[in-house]
Amino acid sequence: MKTVILTPDALSAAIDSLKKGEPVAFPTETVYGLAASAFDEGAIRKIFSIKGRPADNPLIVHISSLDQVSLLAEEVPPEFLKLARAFWPGPLTLVVKRKNSVPSICSAGLPTIAIRMPVHQVALDLIRGVGAPLAAPSANLSGGPSPTTAQDVLEDLEGKIPYILDGGACAIGLESTVLSLVNPRPILLRPGVVQKEALEAIFGRSIDLANQATPAFSPGMKYRHYAPKAAIRLVFNESDLKGPYSLPRITARNLYSELRKADRLGVPEVEIYCSSSVQADAALMNRLLRASGVLETTAASKRAC
Repeated sequence: MKTVILTPDALSAAIDSLKKGEPVAFPTETVYGLAASAFDEGAIRKIFSIKGRPADNPLIVHISSLDQVSLLAEEVPPEFLKLARAFWPGPLTLVVKRKNSVPSICSAGLPTIAIRMPVHQVALDLIRGVGAPLAAPSANLSGGPSPTTAQDVLEDLEGKIPYILDGGACAIGLESTVLSLVNPRPILLRPGVVQKEALEAIFGRSIDLANQATPAFSPGMKYRHYAPKAAIRLVFNESDLKGPYSLPRITARNLYSELRKADRLGVPEVEIYCSSSVQADAALMNRLLRASGVLETTAASKRAC
C-alpha cells in the first residue's frame, strides 16, 4: 500500500476511505490521530494492529457537535455539559459511561467512553463528512513519540494506511487533558493544556488525581509512552548536563519533534534539562516521566511492596 499525503481540499478521499473501513491519519490541535468510525469494530481493530497497540489501552472518540454525545454516552452528568461549554472545542477529553451500541474495543472492554471535540477545522470537517464520531489514538507506532506533523506520521506508518490529511504542525503538541466523570468525584487521569485549576474553577471544588488504584480509563495510563528509541535521562541541574546529546531548552510544542530528531540521528541517550518552568508544567513533566520510564518504574515498585 502506498501512503498518500492529502491536502485539506482532498478531504473527500479520506472520507471515502473511512466509510470503507480503512483508517486514515488526520490533524488535531494536540497531535495527529489515526481514525476509524467509532461504530466500525473491524476498522478499529485495524488501528490496534497498525499501531501495535495493546488491546487494553482505550481510545478517545472525537466528535464534531454536542449532538453526537448521545450516540456514545449512557449517562451525561450535569458537569459534562458545563465543562463542554467551557472548553469545547478544545484539548479536553471527558470520560463517562459508554452506551452498549459502541463497540467495547473502543474502550478496551471498559464500561466507559472517552470523548472530546477537537478545535482543528480539518478534524471537524472530517468527522462531519463521515457522519459519525471517530475513534482515534495518536497516529504513530505504539509507545513512541506522538506525531505533530504529517511527515511524522509518514515516518511511522508509511505503507500501513492509505491517507494522511496534512493540516500543518499541531498548535499544542501534547495530548489532551483527560478527566473522568464516572465516579462521584471527578478524577484527572492525564494532565494537559487544560489545567487542573481551570477545571476546579468550573466545579467550584477540588478534583482528585489518578493513582495506581485508578482503573486505566484513559490512554497514557499504562505502559511506557511517548518514548524515543534512545534512553532518556532527566537532569534537574543544568550544570549536570554532560552530553554528548542534550536538550537544554525543551517545550511542550517541540518535545516530540526533538525526540524524533534524536532517533533519526541514532543517538543512544538524550539528556533533557528540566528547568523550573518545565517542572511547573504538569503536562510536559507527565510526558517526560512517561517517556523516561520513571512513572512505570515507580508503579512497578509500588506493586511489588
